[in-house]
Amino acid sequence: MKPPSASSAMFCFIGGRAQKQIQMFLKILASFVFMALAYRFYFSKTYVALHQPDFILPLPTRAEKCDVFRGEWVRDPEGPAYTSSSCGTIERHQNCIKNGRPDSGYMYWRWRPRDCKLPRFDPKAFLRFMRNKSMAFIGDSISRNHVQSLLCILSQMEPPVEVYHDKGYRSKRWFFESHNFTLSVIWSPFLTEAKIFEDNDGHATGAVRLHLDEPGSEWVGEFDKFDYVKIGAGKWFLKTAVYYENNTIIGCHNCKIVNVTEVRFDYAYRRALQTTLNFIRKSDHKVYTLFQTTTPDHFENGEWNTGGYCNRTVPFKESEAELRDIDTIMRDVELEEFKKAVGDTNGSTLKLFDTTRLALLRPDGHPGPYRAFHPFEGKDLNDARVQNDCLHWCLPGPIDSWNDLLINILLRE
Repeated sequence: MKPPSASSAMFCFIGGRAQKQIQMFLKILASFVFMALAYRFYFSKTYVALHQPDFILPLPTRAEKCDVFRGEWVRDPEGPAYTSSSCGTIERHQNCIKNGRPDSGYMYWRWRPRDCKLPRFDPKAFLRFMRNKSMAFIGDSISRNHVQSLLCILSQMEPPVEVYHDKGYRSKRWFFESHNFTLSVIWSPFLTEAKIFEDNDGHATGAVRLHLDEPGSEWVGEFDKFDYVKIGAGKWFLKTAVYYENNTIIGCHNCKIVNVTEVRFDYAYRRALQTTLNFIRKSDHKVYTLFQTTTPDHFENGEWNTGGYCNRTVPFKESEAELRDIDTIMRDVELEEFKKAVGDTNGSTLKLFDTTRLALLRPDGHPGPYRAFHPFEGKDLNDARVQNDCLHWCLPGPIDSWNDLLINILLRE
C-alpha cells in the first residue's frame, strides 16, 4: 500500500477542519432556534415594563381582554390592603370602623370581571408608572372618596406629604418624593363654574348659580400641570340651581323664581359635560383623561334628609338591583357625550371609567349612620334618629376595587 500523498493528506486535514466548522455552525444555529422558541414561549403573555428593568407586571393576554366593568362581587378572604389605623388620610365621615360600625364583612369582597382576571392593585407598580408625573381627580365628593382610597394603598409603600389644601380642605395635593409624583383632588362638583351656598352637611341657604358654558376655574388654572386626570360629577345636578349661559339666566331647576323657566337637570348636566370635555379636547396641553360615570346611592325609605337609611350587609346579585330613573338618565347622558367626545380627542386620550354597575351592587359598603362617631351612643336605639350616608364608601371598602380597575386601564396603554 502506498503512503498517502502530501496533497491527499492536506485534503483530509482541510476536510476535517471544515467538518468541525459545520458542526460548530449547526450548534450555534440550534442555540439560536432554541432561544427564539424559549423567548416566544416565555413572552406569550403581554407584559408591561415599568421604568425599572427588574420589574415586570403581567396583564391579561389579548384573548383575555374584556369589559372589566362587567362582572360580580366575590368573597375575598385576603381583605383590604390597609386598615383604618394604618392609613392616616381617611376622613372621619368614611372611617366606619373607628366610628363604631360593628360588622366588617363588607371589606371582604372583591370585584371580578366576567371574562378575564383582574390583577390586584400594586402600589409599587403604580408609583413607578407615575414617576415624574402628576395626576388629578376633579369632581365632587366621590372623587375625593376615591383619592382617599388610593392614598391609603399607596401610603403602605411610601407615605405621601400633603403640600396644599384650600380653605375648606376640599381640594388637596400630595407629593410622593421618592417618585416625584404629585396627586391632587380638586373640588369642582359641577365641573363648570358655580357659586354654591351650602354648608358641609348639605344644607343650602340659596340656589346654586351655575354657568354651564364656563369650565370650573378651580381646575382650569391647574390643567397644564397634569399628565392624568379623572373627571366625574352627577348628584349635584339634582340640587336647586339657576342656570347661566353667556352670563345670562337661561332657566333654573326647582328654583320657583317668577319669570324664570324651569329646565330639566339633565339638560344642565349635558351642557356641563360638553363644556368640560370640549375644553380638554381643544386644549394644547394633551392629557390622559378618565371619565367616570355616575355613582348611584342606596337610600331606602327616604333620602339623606328625610330619614333614608342603608343597613344591608352583603352585596346585591346582578338580578337584585336596577338603576333608578334618575341614575339611568344621568348615565345615558354620560355615554352619549363620551361617545361624541372620544371620536375627536385632538391628540388627547379619553377613556370611560364605568363604575356605575359596580357601585349599584354594593348597598352594604356605605357609612350609613356611622358617618358620625358612635352615632347611637347614649341614645335609645328604637327612637334614635341620625343622618345616614348611603352614597359615599367606607374606607376600607368597595371603592378600593376601583384602584384595580384604574391601574388595569392605565397599564394597558
